[in-house]
Amino acid sequence: MLFDKIYQYNFPTTIRFGANVVKELPQYLLQHGLKAPLIVTDPNVALLPFFKGIVSDLQKQGISAEVFSDIHKNPVKSDVYKGTDVWDNTGRDSIIGIGGGAGLDVARAIVLRIHHREDLFKYDDLIGGDVYVTNDVPHFITVPTTSGTGSEVGRSAIIADDETHQKKILFSPKLMAKIVFADPVLTMDIPAPITAATGMDALTHNMEAFLAKNYHPMCDGIALEGMRLIHESLETATNRPDLESRSKMLLGSMMGAIAFQKGLGVVHSLAHPLSSLLDTHHGLANAVNIPYGMDFNIAGFENKFQRIAQTLELKKETGDAVVQYLFDLNTKVNIPHHLRDIGVKEEHIETLADLAFADFAHPNNPKPVSREDFRQLYLKAL
Repeated sequence: MLFDKIYQYNFPTTIRFGANVVKELPQYLLQHGLKAPLIVTDPNVALLPFFKGIVSDLQKQGISAEVFSDIHKNPVKSDVYKGTDVWDNTGRDSIIGIGGGAGLDVARAIVLRIHHREDLFKYDDLIGGDVYVTNDVPHFITVPTTSGTGSEVGRSAIIADDETHQKKILFSPKLMAKIVFADPVLTMDIPAPITAATGMDALTHNMEAFLAKNYHPMCDGIALEGMRLIHESLETATNRPDLESRSKMLLGSMMGAIAFQKGLGVVHSLAHPLSSLLDTHHGLANAVNIPYGMDFNIAGFENKFQRIAQTLELKKETGDAVVQYLFDLNTKVNIPHHLRDIGVKEEHIETLADLAFADFAHPNNPKPVSREDFRQLYLKAL
């Protein structure tokens, strides 16, 4: 594959993929009669030179961009309401989400809220709220800057309650971007720790999607190829980044997000409480927990782990070899092996176990996970 060319995919969102493809953004907006976008991002991305370059390129074409970046790294409802106020007060006509999972989740939630003004969590998919997503939504464009969540190709946003920190899922096919500009050049300057954590997040998405209990052979195929691309590129993208490794990681990340419409599992349910309770970076939480969660899943699913091991080119095609591979990969990208190294203490375990058992991800795990299972997994990982 040549990484100096631009490709187009439809899954079913149109994906414009390739080096410097973001340069097409101003012309795309003008072709669609859009001249006043609200750009939603996080406060870190808003300061980066490439972001300022995107805004400048829009302004040169007579496009008036309003930037909203006042969001938390684990987004909460109030972030969405503040962004909606900016939309209301500045006369916008479209929304562009630029960033990683946080920026894109808030952007997508604002897209929902523009024409759905009841309490945001009325639309929580976990309580059937998707049926209330009935109105039109603004024109929505996504530009990923990390290779992790794959939110750019998704149709859901995860937003937490400001008080309880419980995560809600806002979901509707209406919330898919009209077009994604996936430019690996934008990921080149992401620091190594973020590259590692987001990359392990993407690997977790692919691996958990492949193991999830629902039957979806298309997602299984995408997940296996996503794993292969990440296997080939994460260490290089983290430690010696080049265009090829960054391109493969961006593709593997999007593939993980496409695949996990099939479901996720125990690892995400272990990770989510760390973000809500301790404000741990989501990718880092997944990275530390994935070896333990995968070890839990081996018994009864040896054939699936054999397929994973084959994809990862392991000498031994076993679940144990996959778990060892995950520990070794974490070492190579400088991610610790234990929860105590990222701020978890024994006094947190009971609360974490409660939150993990209440989480939405593990019902799709290939085998049931009890509260005691979660408690033991946290203790093992501690």
